[in-house]
Amino acid sequence: MTQLIGGPGTTDNIYGRRDSPRRMPGLDLLRALAILCVMYYHALTLHLLPKSDPVAQIGWMGVDLFFALSGFLIGSQLLRPLTQGQRLGLGVFYARRLFRTLPAYLVVLALYFTVPIFREAPEIQPLWQFLTFTENLFIHVDHGKAFSHVWSLCVEEQFYLVAPLAVWILARRPAASKTLAVCIAILLGGIVLRGADWLHDLAPIYSFAHNYGIVARYWSERIYYPTWTRLDGLLAGFTVALLASFRPGLWQRLMSRGNLMLGSALAGLAVAIYLFRDPTALLPSVIGYPILSFSMGCLVVAGAGPSSLIGRRPIPLAGIVAAISYSLYLTHKAVYHLVRLAAGDSFAGHPILAMLAYGGAALLGGALLYTIVERPFLRLRDRLFLRRTQLAAGALAADQLTL
Repeated sequence: MTQLIGGPGTTDNIYGRRDSPRRMPGLDLLRALAILCVMYYHALTLHLLPKSDPVAQIGWMGVDLFFALSGFLIGSQLLRPLTQGQRLGLGVFYARRLFRTLPAYLVVLALYFTVPIFREAPEIQPLWQFLTFTENLFIHVDHGKAFSHVWSLCVEEQFYLVAPLAVWILARRPAASKTLAVCIAILLGGIVLRGADWLHDLAPIYSFAHNYGIVARYWSERIYYPTWTRLDGLLAGFTVALLASFRPGLWQRLMSRGNLMLGSALAGLAVAIYLFRDPTALLPSVIGYPILSFSMGCLVVAGAGPSSLIGRRPIPLAGIVAAISYSLYLTHKAVYHLVRLAAGDSFAGHPILAMLAYGGAALLGGALLYTIVERPFLRLRDRLFLRRTQLAAGALAADQLTL
């Protein structure tokens, strides 16, 4: 009844041990790298860095690492009760998600709509789109750019809404073939949709250099932001969670080969970076995201076990950055903007000093939001739901890492 992919269940935690829950250094490191990449990329888009910076130009891939981490960790939480012969508590799951994401988000959203100077851009999309987490479905790249980076949070919130229902349906009559069919359908569906959108909207104008602005707009609105075209990373992470939950033997073998998984991730990432030299082209739009997501899934496997270079021991400060990453994600662009207002041209010609100032201020802003809002609500949530959910070892650490 409980085997979604037809294999034996396991009472081990997702890390392959029966010890007490703790934060995992590999996943902490990946979480920290993801948010730092996103912050670095947004420093480029806000013109705080020269456009020629090659590292900043690929920083957007940190979002796809976030997706893979969230798919793995949320998937593990959803699947864990099934491996133990328990019911899937949808109500408790949704309540815990609300406690996790809403308090800090609503505080920052209130600042954006009540304190205009807080905005990194003068225009912003309607409030109802942010309250319903549909901002990414109605986004218009020519205006409404303030707080636009929450498009990825919208994708994740929509995933949090649908994934438990999908797991509940599949668990009623579990079979490996059904689960595999759903995963393949999501993968191929994304490829087909992106290809169709590109051929319909971008192909007629792609070859005209003077239309690049229109191409970039259509590509962003049709391919980059919509949920149905960006499920690859979440699917990769959720697939890893399926293996961890229902194929413990294979999972142990993968974790014991952490450096091989790390090498596979880096090789796939190199291919993805090469493809995305022009992200609006047909090939990266269609197959670039599955390749990138496969790489991020391999990174998650490497980070989840102790055998890889990134999973062996904690990296100084990585755990702190990982813990406050959600608050950093919400506030960093606004903090960049406030620092630029205060500093003016003081950092012109001094990129290292600029990044220290902007990055340091963003870290302080994220830490402040985490301390005042996010952390107290996490503690309240755990007091309310910890006993009721009877979390297995490792689930609490996973929940602390996810958006």
